[in-house]
Amino acid sequence: MKRQLAISILLLHLVNVGTAQEKPALPYADRVRLAEALRLNSFVSDRVWKGWSKIPFAVLLITQDYEFLIRHPQPSSDFSLIGYDPLLKSKVYFRKRIFSKRLQATFPAIQPSPISTIVIGEAESTESGTSTPWVITLMHEHFHQLQTSQATYYVSVNALNLSRGDKTGMWMLNYAFPYDQKEVQDQFLSLSKLLVNVVNTETGLDRGTQLTEYLRARSEFERALKPDDYKYFSFQLWQEGIAHYTEYRVAKLAAAKYHPGKQFRALKDFTSFADAFREIRDTIINQLSTQRLGEKKREVVYPFGAAEALLLDEVNPSWQSRYFVDRFDLRKYFDTSASTRREEPVHRSHRR
Repeated sequence: MKRQLAISILLLHLVNVGTAQEKPALPYADRVRLAEALRLNSFVSDRVWKGWSKIPFAVLLITQDYEFLIRHPQPSSDFSLIGYDPLLKSKVYFRKRIFSKRLQATFPAIQPSPISTIVIGEAESTESGTSTPWVITLMHEHFHQLQTSQATYYVSVNALNLSRGDKTGMWMLNYAFPYDQKEVQDQFLSLSKLLVNVVNTETGLDRGTQLTEYLRARSEFERALKPDDYKYFSFQLWQEGIAHYTEYRVAKLAAAKYHPGKQFRALKDFTSFADAFREIRDTIINQLSTQRLGEKKREVVYPFGAAEALLLDEVNPSWQSRYFVDRFDLRKYFDTSASTRREEPVHRSHRR
């Protein structure tokens, strides 16, 4: 009896050991990247957007075989607990991979929880490529968590009446905007050139004249679109353009005042936040100058919206106070700009 009991205990121990061994480990580089993003967020968030530090930073990291969930208070039943990670200050859960390794998105991915979750592949599997741009992208997605955390966000989005019955949210990507209409393409190209000029203008007098010309052309572009098409374009500028602008702000602040952690700096693909800032800064203007609506389609909203935000920083520095109140049309934030225009150059560093 004792022998049988001993064998049973031994078998139970072996089963438990085998189960423990089946639990995957969060890859070291990913763990360091995630920890750096959380650390950077603590440093920059409220300096960029008021109240941003209070927003949950739930992340689902997608690797080759597994998905790892951190900072999420309501994991679904298909996740298993690995344990508590003191570096991430979070419990870590895992499940077999479901999503694409290339994904970089934010949505309520852990059903039935309504919590907005960043769903992102490893740096090497995504467009980010390396660690520092990946951390900046994570901050872009974390800004979407700030947007969607607003009490009436979803009510306001639904009130746009653009979904055409789609309840999955995919209409935000697939809306039938007239990207291929020549008149719309030509007006957008002209508008983009005017935006580049006014952002790069160095004197207050010239800026005021060019801003007036730009806003007039922007109104003409609006009139060239059907009302729903303009609502969609404006919504995308508000949502994705400002998220890209937030990358710019985070990278600029990190380049000037933030000191990356030792483990992060030791990663083989580490690059400085100063390099990341220069890349974002130059890309905004370069893309705005060269992209074509018919080729890039929805992607044009990223540099366009970011450039408008950089212009707003100069002509109406208080525009962010209206962002979550008066939503979905950046044009509105220029309305009170006349009395707040500055005389200094607008981001001269955009010039090559």
